[in-house]
Amino acid sequence: MARASFKMPEDFLEKLSRLNDRFDDIAPKVLKAGAKPVFDQARRNLKSRIGEGTKYSSQSSGELLDSLEITEPVLDKNDNWRVRVGAQATLDSEGVSNALKAAVMEYGKSGQPPKPWLKPTKSKTKKACIEKMRKTLDEEIDKL
Repeated sequence: MARASFKMPEDFLEKLSRLNDRFDDIAPKVLKAGAKPVFDQARRNLKSRIGEGTKYSSQSSGELLDSLEITEPVLDKNDNWRVRVGAQATLDSEGVSNALKAAVMEYGKSGQPPKPWLKPTKSKTKKACIEKMRKTLDEEIDKL
């Protein structure tokens, strides 16, 4: 699966640690809220890159674009919360992995230049993602 990751600021992590037993209820909400602007930008970037700079008109079926998703937040083996934004590893109607197509678009292949869409998404949405997570966290803390 193509993906992007962000490191959370220390002051943000400090706020999370003050939540004690409510942390596991609130963290998934905060992560999903922060992933939304990343998902929206990734979708726009991918849509603009499909068929760009090709000799012939695009014959895209739209399956790669439809395979973009925000995963459910999960707690990994190191007790870190994770949420992923990217293409699912599902197969399209021709049996080709959508994650593979996303990676080829991002990094290119022999005879096909790269058309980065995920890296620009990461750099463009970092501030918006952090701000959305802060806002959502503050709202959740106010509810307590």
